[in-house]
Amino acid sequence: MSNFHDIRFPLSVSFASSGGPERRTEIIRLASGAEERNSPWQHARRRYDAGLGVRSLDDVHDVISFFEARRGQLYGFRWKDFTDFSSAIPSAIPAASDQPIAVGDGLTSVFALSKTYETGSHSYTRPITKPVQNTVVLAVDGTAQQENIDFIVDYMLGTVNFIADIPANGAVITAGYEFDVPVRFDTSFLSITLDSFKAGAMSSIPVIEVRV
Repeated sequence: MSNFHDIRFPLSVSFASSGGPERRTEIIRLASGAEERNSPWQHARRRYDAGLGVRSLDDVHDVISFFEARRGQLYGFRWKDFTDFSSAIPSAIPAASDQPIAVGDGLTSVFALSKTYETGSHSYTRPITKPVQNTVVLAVDGTAQQENIDFIVDYMLGTVNFIADIPANGAVITAGYEFDVPVRFDTSFLSITLDSFKAGAMSSIPVIEVRV
């Protein structure tokens, strides 16, 4: 994706951000009082605001530099969502058994990373397109695979390519990883306030997830 820069927004600022997933649902209220609901979106779109993370003039400088280097809204970038950044729960280290991503057919060698959210009998599978460098671990039917020997990772697309043995028909492929969210600035203007000689503030730094 030519209008995407493979660089992360400053972690010290994004750590204190607010935001999360957004779903769009169309609701039609019938004369009977019942509702018909439909979603035009297959996947959620995440929104964040990093304004709360700016606590010093150094933070202001870092955000201005990042904003200018992205040409404002023109180029996308990586964002770490500290509430949801791993194939495992936030307190655990990613393991190769975390997420089932595919079942082999004996022919396919390239598979896309994904994360499944499940409660009760219902689930949703989210594409993971921006894994973090050197965090991806894989297993085939429980047997660990080694990166750059058994498989390689496309960290810009979120795919794994088996370069040694192609997974056999029926083999379960599982993965663990950390990941970022592809986003862009959702404003063309940064409003900066000088609180004191060594402190600055930005009331809002909105960013929004982009499809890649």
